[in-house]
Amino acid sequence: MQLPFASLVAAQKKKKVSLLIGINIRVASLLGLGHIVSLATGGININVWGVIFIMTVFSFSGSYANIAYTDIMGRVIKADLRKKLLINKQLISSIGLILSSVIVKYILSNIAYPQNYSLLFYLAAALLLAGTIGFWLIDEGEESELEREKKRPKLKQFIGILKDDKNFRQYLILLNSSGVIISTLPFLLLFGKNHFEIDASMTGTFLLIQMGGSLITTVLLRFLSKNQKYKFLIYFFIFVSSLIPIIAIIAANNLFLFALVFLLGGVSFSLSEILFAGILLEISNDGNRAIYTGLSGFGSVMQVIYPLVFATAVTYLGYNVVFILTTFYILLGLPAAHNLRCNRLEVTYL
Repeated sequence: MQLPFASLVAAQKKKKVSLLIGINIRVASLLGLGHIVSLATGGININVWGVIFIMTVFSFSGSYANIAYTDIMGRVIKADLRKKLLINKQLISSIGLILSSVIVKYILSNIAYPQNYSLLFYLAAALLLAGTIGFWLIDEGEESELEREKKRPKLKQFIGILKDDKNFRQYLILLNSSGVIISTLPFLLLFGKNHFEIDASMTGTFLLIQMGGSLITTVLLRFLSKNQKYKFLIYFFIFVSSLIPIIAIIAANNLFLFALVFLLGGVSFSLSEILFAGILLEISNDGNRAIYTGLSGFGSVMQVIYPLVFATAVTYLGYNVVFILTTFYILLGLPAAHNLRCNRLEVTYL
């Protein structure tokens, strides 16, 4: 759906309309999930198909909103402020995740099912709705009909970008190689359960360590990353991501060392959130950003395929072999990182 969404967003006078529509559909979806869960009382089962439908709508509306959000970010935020904004955004998200985990634990522990889960969905909807206040205040300007017509993508234009824009192809290679570490992180917990006694409490601890790694990374970037360039961070992201599967194998008999895997997982996740959004903003322009965002979502096929490949391969080869292969696969992103060309990507430090 990414390509049709890109066409729809590019044709809008104000991208803010598309953004708010997408977000409010997500709000409605969360309210719907809360209502469905609240009905699961007195032996009444949850409507599984209703949940699947709502989650599908939730996912698609997020994709739609993200295209509009990226386009607005690129046009409204000055180029020299984008990296700082992305780091601050990730810092707030990391703090929010840690605080929300405390709230979630309290609600699940003190309120009976299904009211506890229903309340969580209602709270999520309320917070997401509150988060739209800032978007209402954005003044993005208005494009003329001629400008919108020029931006309205056609199928051959999508194909032309993939064929002619080497820089964008390198971005997709990086996203589909080194970016698979994000899809690999959930398997680390399954791997750990084969070697340690991991209960719900320990699972929560590992996830908290991962959130801590994400928070520490964004705090350090907030104070140490002073310029507007990304190249060093790309290499660092690939390096950390490639280490995670190897450390998981080495730490298979040491629970304390195994916790380091989740700390590094948080580092990798935080960097990926900043980098992939930031690079996309830099290699696109105001005339094609919606198209590039749609193509990046459509082209990130390994984010979907890799978990399936991983799960299948583990059945036949075992975790150790698959983790080693994953490390080599992540390192395939190094040539793409080297070949990415954009004035603001060239870097010597942070």
